[in-house]
Amino acid sequence: MNILIASSEVVPFAKTGGLADVCGALPIELARLGHRPIVFLPAYRQVERAGVPIEPTGIEFSIPIGSRIHVGSLAKSRLPNSDVEVYLVRQAPFFDRAELYREHGEDYPDNCERFVFFCRAILESIRLLDLPIDVVHCNDWQTGLIPAYLQLEYRHVPRYAKIASLLTLHNLAYQGSFWHWDMLLTGLDWKHFNWREMEFFGRLNLLKTGIVFADALTTVSPRYAQEIQMPEHGCGLEGVLRHRSNDLTGIINGVDTSIWNPAIDPHLPTRYDVSNWQQGKRDCKRALQEELGLPVSDRPLIGLIGRLAEQKGWGLIIDVMRTLVARSDVQWAILGTGEPEFHQALGELSAAHPTKVAARLQFSDPLAHRIEAGSDLFLMPSRYEPCGLNQLYSLAYGSIPVVHETGGLADTIVDLTAATAADRTATGFRFRDYRSDALLETLRRAIDIVIDRPDVRGQLVETGMTRDWSWSRSARDYQTVYERLVARRR
Repeated sequence: MNILIASSEVVPFAKTGGLADVCGALPIELARLGHRPIVFLPAYRQVERAGVPIEPTGIEFSIPIGSRIHVGSLAKSRLPNSDVEVYLVRQAPFFDRAELYREHGEDYPDNCERFVFFCRAILESIRLLDLPIDVVHCNDWQTGLIPAYLQLEYRHVPRYAKIASLLTLHNLAYQGSFWHWDMLLTGLDWKHFNWREMEFFGRLNLLKTGIVFADALTTVSPRYAQEIQMPEHGCGLEGVLRHRSNDLTGIINGVDTSIWNPAIDPHLPTRYDVSNWQQGKRDCKRALQEELGLPVSDRPLIGLIGRLAEQKGWGLIIDVMRTLVARSDVQWAILGTGEPEFHQALGELSAAHPTKVAARLQFSDPLAHRIEAGSDLFLMPSRYEPCGLNQLYSLAYGSIPVVHETGGLADTIVDLTAATAADRTATGFRFRDYRSDALLETLRRAIDIVIDRPDVRGQLVETGMTRDWSWSRSARDYQTVYERLVARRR
C-alpha cells in the first residue's frame, strides 16, 4: 500500500512531544512490512536546523486561504537509516518561526491559517508529485481538515476518489479550537459549520472536523479509546466519538528498540540485557548516583522523567515526596521542566534533602536513558495518559513502573497481585483512585518488594524486559486498519 503520513512533527526533524516519535518510527516499520510510506510535515525553522540533508524539489504551489493567495514549495529528505521519503512544506512566513505552535506561552494567532495551508499543500502535492496514495494517515488537529477536504472537495476527482483517510488522536486535550470567522479560511461552505460537523460551542474545531469526516479513527491505546467516549476524558467530544465508536480502534504506541535498548545504549556506563540485568543495573545505579551527587548506596532509587504538569500527576507526587523524604531513605532522580509551582517545590525538596532528592529541571536525552537504567522504580502517576512511552522504556530497562490505572498505563502495566505473581505475568504496580494516599500506599508496597523480596522483583523485571513493545507489533496493527479501509473504499 501507498500510505501518506501527515503530521505536524516528526523525529528527528521537529518535536514537542510523543507525536513526533510515533511519526518518525511508524513509517520505517511500515516500509519493513513492504509498504511505501511517504511523510509530510511543515518546514519549520527547527526542521531546517535539524542537521538532516534537505534538497529542493523545484515544485511550487499557490494556495488560496480566505481572500489571499499564499505561495509555497516542497523540499525533500528521508528518515535517517531508511528509504522513507519525507516532504517538507516550505512557506517562510508561516513556518520559519522560533517554535512550532506557540511562543512566550501564547499560541500563534494565525495557527488556523498556518495549518489550513499545510493541509491544502499536502493534497495539492499528491497531484503535483503524481503520488498513487491509498491511505492518508492524519495525526491530531493540525491535519484534521484533510479528511474534510477529501470528502467535500476531492471525492469526485479521479486521482483522489479512492483515497481513504485515517485520523489518529494522540491527545484529545489539544483540539485546534478557533473563533467562528476562521471558518472562512478553510474555504469550505458555511453550511458545514454546524453542531454535527465543524462547530463546537460556537467555535471552529479542527479535531472534531477530522473525527467527523475521517473514514476511520485510531488512538494510542485501547483503554484510552474507551475513556475518551466518557465525559471525564472526552474533553467535550465524547458524544461525537461515541457516534463513531465502530470506527475507533486503540493501538498502543511502540518503542524504537534501536534507541531504547539497554543492550546497545551508548549513553550507559554498562550495557546489559535480561540475562545479566542485576549487575548491569547495579553499575548504572552507582554511576547515576555519582552523576547526580547522591550517596552511592543500595537504597531504592525512584526515577521520574517528563513534563512537570498537573496532568502528569505532579500534585500527587509532591505530596508523596514530602512524606517519604522525611520518613525513609529512598532516593529520587528527577528530570524535566514544566509549571513554576512544581519547579519551586522540587527546588525546596532538593535543597532540604540533598542526599535524597536530585532534581534536574532541564531536558537531557542522555540523562533520561541513564535514569531509566539506574532506577529501581519508575513513577508515572498521570491523571490521564493516552499511551505513555516512559513506562515502556522502563520495562525495557528493568525499572519497575508504578502507574495510575488510566489509558495506556493500564493497558501496558500488569499489577502485581497473588494471581499475576503466580502466573508470572506481573510487570509493575498500579493504583486506581487518583489520590495521594492511594499513590503512597502503592509506592510503599513497591519499595518493600525492592528491599525485601528479590525473587519477586526479579520476576517483575524479567517479565517486563521480555515483553514485545516494538514498533513492528504496532505497525502490524496499523496495517490491519489500512487494509480494512482500502477494501472498504474500493
